[in-house]
Amino acid sequence: MAGVITASEPSWIAPFTGLSPRQFGKLITALRREGADPVRKGRPWSLPLEDRVLLIAAYWRTNLTLRQLAPLFGVSKSAADRIIDHLGPALALQPRRRFRRDTVLIVDGTLVPTRDHTVAEQSKNYRYSTNHQVVIDADTRLVVAVGRPLPGNRNDCKAWELSGVKDAVGHTTVIADGGYRGTGLVIPHRRERGQAELPAWKEEHNASHRKVRARVEHAFARMKTWKILRDCRLKGDGVHHAMLGIARLHNLTLAG
Repeated sequence: MAGVITASEPSWIAPFTGLSPRQFGKLITALRREGADPVRKGRPWSLPLEDRVLLIAAYWRTNLTLRQLAPLFGVSKSAADRIIDHLGPALALQPRRRFRRDTVLIVDGTLVPTRDHTVAEQSKNYRYSTNHQVVIDADTRLVVAVGRPLPGNRNDCKAWELSGVKDAVGHTTVIADGGYRGTGLVIPHRRERGQAELPAWKEEHNASHRKVRARVEHAFARMKTWKILRDCRLKGDGVHHAMLGIARLHNLTLAG
């Protein structure tokens, strides 16, 4: 059965991946090089690699249920589920291993409402959520690392260490908001006890800090156009794989 949505029709690619057909082609080439489409014994996949990647992107982008999405690609619900479970992890962003000496990074946490209560907890948005620590390059604005998700009631100080992003960035300079006090990161100046106001130079520094740190908020805004990050139904590591995959697509879009 021919699917309604297919990567062989370029007009479907941009709405569901955010990528141009050329960028999508580069992604497919990279996935094949990484071994995401091996020849396997037994029953072959019902869709070619290009359509499987497009199906996963459409799932993350629209957050339709698999019962709604599968017929659009001409496959069964169970086949769509297998495709997401098998190929979703292969789309994950690989953390950057090396940084230039003058690199400046920005870290912040974002909450993703997550229905799997075994990995989520009620957070400040009163929903069961997971806390995701995301690190971007302040210059290129590309995501360089995404931490393991933690329950949404964990504060950013703890999540910085427990999620793995602290180890991923090593000794690189990282700026953050005031919620990371005591972590050794570059955070805004605060008034000391009994101090009425900050000196002018500290106020100027804070203004510059806010302007640069806003770039990570812009990254979150772009990533959350993928509706699965507004209400994730995936279980277990599914929310982590979705976050990593969306980060990779986000970077491909920015890199051109």
